Amino acid sequence: MSRLTLSLACGDYEITRALLDGTVRPDGIDLVPLSDDKERIFRLDRRNEVDVSEFNIVQYLRAKEQGEPLTAIPVFPHRRFRHGSIFVHTGSGIESVADLTGRAVGIGGFEPAAAVWIRGILQDEHGLDLDKVDWVDVFGGFGRLADGQQAPLAPTDSAARHRIDDLLTSGGIAATVSAYHPPSFLAGDPAVARLFPDYADVEKRYYAKTGVFPVMHVVTIRQEVVDRHPWVPNSLLAAFTTARRQAMERLRNPRTLPFAFVQDAWREQDALLGKDPWQYGLTDGNVRAMELIVRYAREQRITTGAPSAASLFSPVDAEPSGHTSII
Repeated sequence: MSRLTLSLACGDYEITRALLDGTVRPDGIDLVPLSDDKERIFRLDRRNEVDVSEFNIVQYLRAKEQGEPLTAIPVFPHRRFRHGSIFVHTGSGIESVADLTGRAVGIGGFEPAAAVWIRGILQDEHGLDLDKVDWVDVFGGFGRLADGQQAPLAPTDSAARHRIDDLLTSGGIAATVSAYHPPSFLAGDPAVARLFPDYADVEKRYYAKTGVFPVMHVVTIRQEVVDRHPWVPNSLLAAFTTARRQAMERLRNPRTLPFAFVQDAWREQDALLGKDPWQYGLTDGNVRAMELIVRYAREQRITTGAPSAASLFSPVDAEPSGHTSII
């Protein structure tokens, strides 16, 4: 049988690199990685022109609800705790989550998974009423529902032409939630600080309480590919699994990374998250994370439905022991 050629758009992460460089090859598939041009990949994704793609989990939920022809496999190449992604203007008087009520908080669109997770966690864990925050969308309403329903958390359009960092440092907004550190914060500007200075401890307590390691991205496949070749999802899951396991094994070698205390970091992560917190498939932890992001997207009026975790993915076997070619 001839091998199937599929395009692949995915970040160059340690856990995916073996797929991108061809060290790991899915059974029956030749993957053709696209260049790391995020703007180009975004345009192709929106036109459904990429066969296999890393996809923002919230945008995927919305795409599925709107009937776009794509499915996903339970592979999560990007996950992140997000308490450290909330920044405040130090002159704003904001010292706690409650102080965000009635204040202007900058966001770069409503759909980015980081922002959806942050808002949901602030609501669930800290009692913030999201409708009592003035969400300043500098993208001018990116993420509104296409059918004309109420925009999620109604953005303030007057700020659309200004960058979040400029607004934050000038005091034009009191805070921001973002997947990226504001340039001013990275430069050491005293006008900008984290809402949670001890964010790492807060994130650890959050995981100990909830057992949730937030999912940011998922791997999607064009539905036409799966309809024609129903074996593809299992082949891809096996390949992504093999690539991740190889990376984790290599990174546990203390000679691989130039960090003096890397073994201590591994021991700390193992004690809190277990030996393989990046595991794929519909594990209990992954289902909990998916159920939570589905609820957050619905409560923030980005989506309207409540699909089960299983219904969001193409049927696949449990995470395999590995059935891929390794060069």
